[in-house]
Amino acid sequence: MTTDIATSRDSPLDRFIAVIPAGGVGTRLWPLSRAAAPKFLHDLTGSGSTLLRATYDRLEPLAGEGVLVVTGVAHRNAVCSQLPEIQDSDLVLESEPKDSGAAIGLAAAILYQRDPEIIMGSFAADQVISPDDLFQDAVREAIHTAAAGKIVTIGIKPTHPSTGFGYIRSGENLSIAKAPSAQAVVEFVEKPSEDVAQQYVDSGEYVWNAGMFVAPVSLMLKHLEANQPELFKGLTEIAEAWDTPERDEVTARVWPTLPKIAIDYAVAEPAAAAGDVAVVPGAFRWDDVGDFASVGRLNSAKEVDDVTVLGEGARVFTENASGVVVTDTKRVIALIGIKDVVIVDTPDALLVTTMAHSQRVKAAVDALKASGDTDVL
Repeated sequence: MTTDIATSRDSPLDRFIAVIPAGGVGTRLWPLSRAAAPKFLHDLTGSGSTLLRATYDRLEPLAGEGVLVVTGVAHRNAVCSQLPEIQDSDLVLESEPKDSGAAIGLAAAILYQRDPEIIMGSFAADQVISPDDLFQDAVREAIHTAAAGKIVTIGIKPTHPSTGFGYIRSGENLSIAKAPSAQAVVEFVEKPSEDVAQQYVDSGEYVWNAGMFVAPVSLMLKHLEANQPELFKGLTEIAEAWDTPERDEVTARVWPTLPKIAIDYAVAEPAAAAGDVAVVPGAFRWDDVGDFASVGRLNSAKEVDDVTVLGEGARVFTENASGVVVTDTKRVIALIGIKDVVIVDTPDALLVTTMAHSQRVKAAVDALKASGDTDVL
């Protein structure tokens, strides 16, 4: 039996509120993921649960009903349908995307207005994580580390020299009670070349940056004010009006004026330079489902031959074939003598590529946008 779940209000675990930023179209997953139906609204793992719903369910044992969701106005109905538990006051709607600095910063500012002692945790809606208990163990360590006065990122122990993820270089152990694996962060590193990534993995000093942050809201806002005063001022104005009748008017007026910046640049990197960032390594399996190759790799959906098939009522015939088929139609798809193929069939768009080239789908989306074919985006 775990002794970590304290019953008194003195425990940092009782001050924890989870924030789920649900944004980003996921252009490398086009034509399945689109502006009106981004990837977090889909079941991409064959589990029967969308990425958003799975994220909420993973956090519920830690946060209970204390969950804020930040998403676009266009996704309100879909998000409310998938998460009927979310109250209106805990649904933060963006009229236009302003990057993670504004999204996570506004959540921090709203929570600070409600209780300056809150410890928040930000976890993107479009990640696949398993098993849940190892994730929850890492978050509990991160909460205790945050209570010691740190902004904490949960780093993923690398399984291979990925060039698609950013890295975090960890330093000395911080010797925090109930957080035995918490370490100081030396630096954040951008996506490396393959050779450099291999050096990172071999050294044992680096973990993948999964973009998960756990921190006292007061400390998040302190660094936001120091590094992005204009953004801080606007978010504070919205937050002060949030739980009042003026919410809609103030948000509509202020939000479009806010600068766009990622939370890493606005808060995490400057805070790391100031010695205020820690990392808790996570031993759980993690993927950000960035392309169709990862969909095939992660999937528990049915396989026909060596082809992963996603789609209700999919009609797929294969012979000596491998790859991924995602279908939104009842069209029969036959694959014969073709390896590592990716086929995504929707009523108005068809994608055919290979696993090796799945990262390049974004280029097709950019070309369609440039040519004015936005009806399929």
